[in-house]
Amino acid sequence: MPSIEILVTFTFAALLMNTSPGPSNLYVMARGIAQGTRGGIVAACGLAVGSLMHVLATVLGLSAVFIHSPAIYTAIKLAGAAYLIYLGIQYWRHSKPTDGMTIKATPAKSLGTIFKESVLVEVTNPKTALFFLALLPQFVVPESGPVHMQLLVLGITVTLSAIPCDILVAISSSKVAHWLTKNQRAQQIQERVSGSILMAMGGYIVLDEGVAVLD
Repeated sequence: MPSIEILVTFTFAALLMNTSPGPSNLYVMARGIAQGTRGGIVAACGLAVGSLMHVLATVLGLSAVFIHSPAIYTAIKLAGAAYLIYLGIQYWRHSKPTDGMTIKATPAKSLGTIFKESVLVEVTNPKTALFFLALLPQFVVPESGPVHMQLLVLGITVTLSAIPCDILVAISSSKVAHWLTKNQRAQQIQERVSGSILMAMGGYIVLDEGVAVLD
């Protein structure tokens, strides 16, 4: 099992991802605007199910790689660090409030349709898939127990940390949408802070791996 220190650090990183604008929380926001809190919460539940599918795929894949090829696992860690740096740069480059933030109230749908759509939105969300592949391996410590269990705990932590974020968006979706359009400077600051943290995290991982190789 991951240590408390690792879990706290990882949870912070997961919250950072879950609060950053992306296909998932924009979908929750759109459903909340169209059909109120109930529609938004159902969408949040569907996203959680989709996230768990990513968790299972990541645990199975990364566990096998770790066992059969530690060198490839290290390469995945470095590639993940590079992706975090890239993602941070993208946050800075596209931190204009109007980029990707067009939120429209779509026509009303049944709750069953919303649930199925939100599962599909999360399963096909490249941001989620890449986040799992990039970040989960960085927090695995072989001395802390079976790798697959550590990956599972970390993956479920991502899913659980996303639920309150999505529900908050669902409950206050109309106000959030209005706030985002009126407080453009605040959103730009949030994007740049997120980007800076991701770049720093990726840089630290690369440096740490480089020191380990030299030792």
